[in-house]
Amino acid sequence: MKEYRLNRMFHPDSGRSLQVAVDHGAPGEPRMLEGIEDMESAIDTLVAARPDVLLLTPGQAHHLQRRPGRDKPALALRVDVPNVYAEQEPAEAWDLMLGDAVGQAVRLDAACVVVNLLEAPGHPELRRACVANVLELVSPCAAAGMPLMVEPLVLKPGPGGYGIDGDARRLTGLVRQAVELGADVIKADPTSDPDEYAAVVQAAGVPVLARGGDRVDDLEILRRTERLLSAGALGVVYGRNVIQHPNPSAMLRALSALVHENATSDQAATLLGEVRTF
Repeated sequence: MKEYRLNRMFHPDSGRSLQVAVDHGAPGEPRMLEGIEDMESAIDTLVAARPDVLLLTPGQAHHLQRRPGRDKPALALRVDVPNVYAEQEPAEAWDLMLGDAVGQAVRLDAACVVVNLLEAPGHPELRRACVANVLELVSPCAAAGMPLMVEPLVLKPGPGGYGIDGDARRLTGLVRQAVELGADVIKADPTSDPDEYAAVVQAAGVPVLARGGDRVDDLEILRRTERLLSAGALGVVYGRNVIQHPNPSAMLRALSALVHENATSDQAATLLGEVRTF
């Protein structure tokens, strides 16, 4: 039954998925609201650009699902919230899950639910909480035919809070654990060397979608995406590199060319008009 909903997430021709994460308001960090201060307007822009999926929270899903017609992105529903996106490392790290998560996903007509699997040095309680959340979702997801997307992230402390550790070995272990616990789809950070992403894909054995992470130069994100797709990723789930872009529609056109049309990064860059650098 899960494949019925999974079919809504992947393009019928390319077999890949272009997704936009718009769940950045959930951690409660003001700096993460850039580009989505006006959610109604942001969703208007994204829907018009026609990605395959929008990742939203229960409190914001109505901006997408109340729209009439069938020609709109599918909904991926974020069902947990961590406290690791602050600018300082927390004394105690946690990840809390929504009550009746799968029931809410069914009522919102979501194509999948999304939950974290986080590892942070010195915080074993965080990984334990995430594992418990994943295990709590497996049975109700199976009963409802609801795909489970797990987001394994390997974190490392930095001067502005946690950053992402691109160590392929650590990421591969966490991705494999997510699949062993019951993940149907993986949303994982890129490895430091994008070519090493092939090991992550192999270890998963289920569709792997690359996460975007921090905002980077246009050419960097396009070239990285090209290499991740070549390594076996079945698509991307990008947030800040789309919603914080001066022209989100143009960036989605460029990403769509990469994901669905096998364009090169140089070809995709021509769809941006003006390439942005930092």
